[in-house]
Amino acid sequence: MIYEIRDYHYRKDKFDEYKAWAEEAVPVLKEVLDVVGFWIDTGAEPEIRGTDPVDSPIGHANVTWIIRWKDREAREENLPKALSSEAWRAVWAKHPDPGGYQQMMSRFMESM
Repeated sequence: MIYEIRDYHYRKDKFDEYKAWAEEAVPVLKEVLDVVGFWIDTGAEPEIRGTDPVDSPIGHANVTWIIRWKDREAREENLPKALSSEAWRAVWAKHPDPGGYQQMMSRFMESM
């Protein structure tokens, strides 16, 4: 198994609208994908530590969610199918600002 960790930097000025939309979107995502969890920023300041910490000019990811996959090939085959499903297209059509993602990053990890 691999885990796709998806981090989004969504526009702060539309974040409340995004959160309201996500209330409807997350259950649909869980229907079409093996979603481990979906997390939304609480507004609390992050703790940045280490020997070379960097504070991003666009801030920090304010949405994170994780999808479980058999392997990377399964992800490449099935993600486009899930995101083109009728259920997902219907909820995506209600998105408050699809262009509001300042940055999106997917990381692929294995469980230890």
